[in-house]
Amino acid sequence: MRKLNCRLIVSDFDGTLIDDNQTILPKVKQAIDEYVSNGGIFAVCTGRMLRSILPQVKKLGLRGLVIAYQGTVIADIESGKIIKNGGMPYEYVAEICRVLESLNQPINIYSDNLLYTDIEEGNEYLELYEKIVEVKAEHVCGKMSDFVEKEKLFCQKVAILVKSEERDELYDMLKERLGSRFDVTCSASVLVEVSPLGDNKGEALKYLADYYNIPLELTVAAGDNLNDLPMILVAGTGVAVGNAAPALKKAANFVSVTNNEGALAQIIEKFGFA
Repeated sequence: MRKLNCRLIVSDFDGTLIDDNQTILPKVKQAIDEYVSNGGIFAVCTGRMLRSILPQVKKLGLRGLVIAYQGTVIADIESGKIIKNGGMPYEYVAEICRVLESLNQPINIYSDNLLYTDIEEGNEYLELYEKIVEVKAEHVCGKMSDFVEKEKLFCQKVAILVKSEERDELYDMLKERLGSRFDVTCSASVLVEVSPLGDNKGEALKYLADYYNIPLELTVAAGDNLNDLPMILVAGTGVAVGNAAPALKKAANFVSVTNNEGALAQIIEKFGFA
């Protein structure tokens, strides 16, 4: 048995744990298996829907808890039982949608295991997104705000698919207009997301540490984008992968190699074992 240096490693999924081809490199899988077999706890904390991430962590052979919707939903991997199901009442979601409609932005809303969109069928960006997350969107005709109010949808988040060169401008605009009441963040170069204030990856990491009775100083968190910033700051050791956003690299204690080079294998070896 190898001696552990930290007892809990929490990783983002897209852009961190998996490479750009949406695969887990063999050396990353081997490193995770070795860490877990020696008594460490490895968990995934992602912005993906639970419906999207649950099959992935099962394929990895992980047990225990998984974090979805960047902290809003926490579930047991083996049973699928939801331990925490946060979100926003339909009045808040409709308000966010009206702001986006005033900006002529396309809207995706996430209600438990369902994804709704007002983007027309056949849109190449939407189809690529659906392929990556392995979830087919339900198309909504008319204003999304009206649909949300009519169906009284309780939602985990609202997301906007944008061109990468337009993301930062939209992020800044929504941060100014909605940031005092909601969490506005980015999980990818083409996504801006609005979710419940306080339901972030940092709070999720605190929950995991408490659940497993592990001091925060014995935790490591790794990520690549702005939605990972809260857990990078909360963890005993915060790591930005080599392909991470500049703001995340600046805040991290360590910058690893990229996801395409097997970042998690390096992180586990460097910080997981004594």
